[in-house]
Amino acid sequence: MTMAAAKIAVVGGDGIGPEVTEQAIRVTDAALKRDGVVYAWNRLPWSSTFYKKTGQILPDDGWDTLRQHDAILFGAIGSPDVPDTVTVHGLLLPMRRKFDLYVNLRPAYLFDGVQSPLRDKPPGSIDMLVYRENTEGEYAPTGGRLYVGTPHETAVQTSVFTRRGCERILRTAFEAARKRPRKKLTSITKSNAQVHTLGLWDDVYREVSKLFPDVQAHSLLVDAAAMDFVRKPEVFDVVVASNLFGDILTDLSATITGSVGLGASANINPERAFPSMFEPLHGSAPDIAGKGIANPLAAILSAKLMLDHLGQTNAAAALQTAVARVLKEAEVRTPDLGGKATTTDMGDAVVAALG
Repeated sequence: MTMAAAKIAVVGGDGIGPEVTEQAIRVTDAALKRDGVVYAWNRLPWSSTFYKKTGQILPDDGWDTLRQHDAILFGAIGSPDVPDTVTVHGLLLPMRRKFDLYVNLRPAYLFDGVQSPLRDKPPGSIDMLVYRENTEGEYAPTGGRLYVGTPHETAVQTSVFTRRGCERILRTAFEAARKRPRKKLTSITKSNAQVHTLGLWDDVYREVSKLFPDVQAHSLLVDAAAMDFVRKPEVFDVVVASNLFGDILTDLSATITGSVGLGASANINPERAFPSMFEPLHGSAPDIAGKGIANPLAAILSAKLMLDHLGQTNAAAALQTAVARVLKEAEVRTPDLGGKATTTDMGDAVVAALG
């Protein structure tokens, strides 16, 4: 009897989430099979549908259930008929904080065979790792509304930046930059306007940068960074940003590398005190849910990040090579890449490329 090398919680969630997640599982199984490794997949039904049936986005023992796994493969959460306060703020954001998933890693790579909307960008010319602080910053749930429904209604949302929070994401990004060929890092800030919170970020950035003299580091205002992501994305290597800026810039980095349907992400607790979570960037996309046309490659590439995290580096490399081959051959294309292939067609192609 084969023992499972890892136990993975699967939360397909809403919209296209379950569709793309199933293809990611198929491809991961095929990549692991090459090394004789098996994962145990525990599919959990938590979603907007589950909420409408039970009044909860996850059961009372949900967090304890997740803790019993080595990692979480997440599809998407969110539905037009359920408030974000229930879905996003009831499951996704609390998961990041409860499990201290303070590193949000979002690679952006221009694959051969994929057309960037930016002209004259050759394959591989866009190749960046964006490290986003994932547990505090602008998304801290601190604030409230007063005098609701009156002419004096007032809303307050307070960003929370801690020295510890800034230091650990900056250190993680610098360590990644040190391992890359270019050894280059860009810190994204807006301390000329947000003088207190991002002033602290800049102070910590300067302190941490002194510990990595081999890394070429510089700081860039977020508006200039947005401009340069479009104007000259090839100059970026490792990018590190606060919660909000990292969120916005990575939608842009995914778009300039061809499609949000290729955007993968990892929500990591580097200390491994809790299971890390891996999810595509694209969200639930309710407009195409159930049509079988969603691109599963973002979910598949998120599973690749999960394999790396769990130490299955051979399988991860094989999966990455298979995706690159399918994209280069350009015979199977989902609609977001200009083709007519189905979600399953794309999964089949990657499995075939794995041999």
